[in-house]
Amino acid sequence: MVYKGTIGIITGGGDVPGLNPAIRAVTIRASREGYRVVGIRRGWAGLVEVIRDPEADNSNNFEELSENVVSRHGRTGGTFLHSSRTRPTHLPQASLPAHLRGKYTEEINDVTEEVLCNLEFIGLDYLIPIGGDDTLSYGQHLHSKGVKVVAIPKTMDNDVPGTDYCIGFGTCVTRTLDLAHTLRTSAGSHERFLVIEVFGRYAGFSALLPTMAGAADRCVIPEVDFDIEHLTDLLVYDRNRNPSRYSVTLVSEGAKIKGDTTMSYEGTEKDQYGHAKLGGIGDRVAAKLKELSPKYNAGRRINVVKQRLGYLVRCGAPDALDSVVPMAFGNLALDLIRRGESGRLVNIQNGVYGSTSLEVVDGSHKVVDIEKNYNAERLRPSYHTFESAPLFIMTANL
Repeated sequence: MVYKGTIGIITGGGDVPGLNPAIRAVTIRASREGYRVVGIRRGWAGLVEVIRDPEADNSNNFEELSENVVSRHGRTGGTFLHSSRTRPTHLPQASLPAHLRGKYTEEINDVTEEVLCNLEFIGLDYLIPIGGDDTLSYGQHLHSKGVKVVAIPKTMDNDVPGTDYCIGFGTCVTRTLDLAHTLRTSAGSHERFLVIEVFGRYAGFSALLPTMAGAADRCVIPEVDFDIEHLTDLLVYDRNRNPSRYSVTLVSEGAKIKGDTTMSYEGTEKDQYGHAKLGGIGDRVAAKLKELSPKYNAGRRINVVKQRLGYLVRCGAPDALDSVVPMAFGNLALDLIRRGESGRLVNIQNGVYGSTSLEVVDGSHKVVDIEKNYNAERLRPSYHTFESAPLFIMTANL
C-alpha cells in the first residue's frame, strides 16, 4: 500500500486519563486519510532502544497502529503505549541499552543522534509527542534538529505554557471534587480538619479550581508561600462556623510553608529531568495544624484527617472533558500535518481550539495569576466576574 506518509505517536511522563482517546483520534483520522501510524512504546525510551536491524525484534519499542488496535483502548485510562521519564539528552550510563554501551561511555550521555537515526529507520515523516513540558521540550529539541513535530499537551497540573487546557486536568478536578466530598464524612463525624494533598509542582490550578467549585474552604498553592499559623487560624474559624464542625484545605504538592527553602520531597533521588519525587507537605501541614490548633481554639486540640490523592486522580477512565478534548486535539494535529505545518503545539486559548509555536514549551511554566485568581491573605480563590472568562477561568496568557 502506498501511504501519504508515516506518523509516529509517543506518550511520555506521568499517565493521565485521556491519552488513549488522543491516540485513538490521531490513528483513526490518519488511517482513513491514507497515513501509516506507528506507536512508539515507553515514551522516549522506545526511540532510544530501537535496534536498527530489519531482523531485530523491536516489538517492545514500536508497533503499527490501526483502528482495530486503538478502538478497544479509547475508552480506557492511562496509555496503552506505556510511558517513561527517559530524557535522551541526559541518559545515565545505567539506562543505556546494551547495544549502545560501547559507543557512549560518559556517566550522562546525549543520544539524540541515535534517536534521529531511529526515526529514519522506522520511516517517520511526522512525530506527535503527547506529554507535559518535559516530554514536549525534547520534542521541540527534535524539531530544532529537523524533525517534523506536532505536539499535544497533557498533564494533571495543567501547567504547560501556551494552552488553557491540558489533557488530564478535567479528570483531576472531577476526581478531586468527588474524593474531597467523600472524605468529608469522616472529617465531619470526628469534627476534624481535613487536609488533602493534590497535584501541582509549580502551579496551583489543581488545588484552586476544586476549591473554587466547593471542594475545600482554603487552599495553599506553589505560587505563594503560606504562614501555617494563619492557615490554622482560618481553618479553626471555618470549622467553628460549620454546623458539622469540620473544615477542609487542599494543599498543592509543591506548596511551601514560609521559611522553607525547598519543596517537600519523598527522597533525594531525581529523574532524568532533574525532578525529585514530591510528597509530604500534606503530612507536615496536618501535623502543624494539630499542634497549633489549641492556640486558636480556646486551648482545645483539633485532630486531623489527612489524605494524599496522588494516583487516585491519575488512574482510571477519563471524564467527559478528557474524552472530548483529546479527540479534538488529535484531529487538530492531523489538520496541521495535512497542511504541512510542524513545530506546533495544539491548544485551547480562551475557549477556542487552535495551535501555537512549540517553542513556547521552552519558556517559563504557566502558573496561577495571583492578582486575578488567588487571595493570598484569605488563602482561597479570588474572582470578581466570570464574564468573558474561559471554561476553566485561568488562561494561558498568550
